[in-house]
Amino acid sequence: MLGSYGTWAAGLLPAELPALSFRQERFKTLRSWKLKARTRALELLAQPDLGGAPNVRVDRRHFWDGLQIEELSWQLPCGPRTRAVFLKPANVKGRLPAVLALHDHGGWKYFGWRKIARLPGRQHPLLRGHQASYYGGMAWANALARRGYAVLVNDTFLGSRRIRYQEVPEILHGGKRERNPEGRREIAEYNQWSSDQETVVAKSLFCAGTTWPGVYLTEDQRALDYLCARPDVDPERVGCGGLSGGGLRTVFLAGLDERIRAAVCVGFMSTWRDFLLHKSFTHTWMTYLPLAPRDLDFPEILGLRVPLPTLVLNTWQDSLSTSKEMKEADRILGAVYAKAKALDRYQCSFYQGGHKFDLPMQAEAFAFWDRWLK
Repeated sequence: MLGSYGTWAAGLLPAELPALSFRQERFKTLRSWKLKARTRALELLAQPDLGGAPNVRVDRRHFWDGLQIEELSWQLPCGPRTRAVFLKPANVKGRLPAVLALHDHGGWKYFGWRKIARLPGRQHPLLRGHQASYYGGMAWANALARRGYAVLVNDTFLGSRRIRYQEVPEILHGGKRERNPEGRREIAEYNQWSSDQETVVAKSLFCAGTTWPGVYLTEDQRALDYLCARPDVDPERVGCGGLSGGGLRTVFLAGLDERIRAAVCVGFMSTWRDFLLHKSFTHTWMTYLPLAPRDLDFPEILGLRVPLPTLVLNTWQDSLSTSKEMKEADRILGAVYAKAKALDRYQCSFYQGGHKFDLPMQAEAFAFWDRWLK
């Protein structure tokens, strides 16, 4: 990625283990290591203050396809309202195990929760294609809810909470207007524009003293606050997971919030070295945490949750990572769990094919949640 500077840049990574790696011999107990490593990770994330648990409004209710569904929204201190959907089996009483389902990025910032959930009525044709390409044609949040779970899918920063053309100077949008918001051409145009604006957004966040992963983590934690507080949810049996950008969000949320009792990271597990030497061009700015490689390799951020159960699902032909570094990430996480004497709580599987969370992978993820949350 850096031409003649590549060897030099790779040499800046720790020659041995990162400074706060649990694999370091000097860390003898989980408690002492977690205190130092988590404190440092949170310092680097520089999470913004987005208030406490949100005041959630139920905008619509549906009973459809065996599910009770609520369309929700809440207002954070900045940006437009967060949109979300809550699903659970219809006519079921008592507290249910729950999953915070984290939608992917996929280069599509226009759509958020709708990528992995469905409501009654006509589905946008672009979403049908997206689910066919990445999810085996399945709205997996609905499928999980039908299995007996309470499922919340929330939009996040630059999902439904996206920046509109009219909110920024014309030099940034070039005269663009939202004419037909759900039109194919307008959606494609917005997705391209928002991708081009990522560098502006990231630089602005750095100038504000925060980071993109820090914003993501905070918004997902506010959604988690709401999910855990619902009377129909058992807060001791809550998981999270998602593909791609949802896998990235899983790394930070599950790694740093122990309310997540079982985590499933799909299609987003590699090493900082992989990003540096091979794959930084395929990822968005929301991946990167400045200075973190000195202290923790990327898998070790998720490893901060040890000994809580963790499943990683990879595909051999995933264009977002190299197979060598996916295997190295598996080795790292395995070593972390082994040192904690919790290797029975860590699983990693590889599937043939490209970037996806298809039906066989969903089956493994659902069975994993069944094991640890039911």
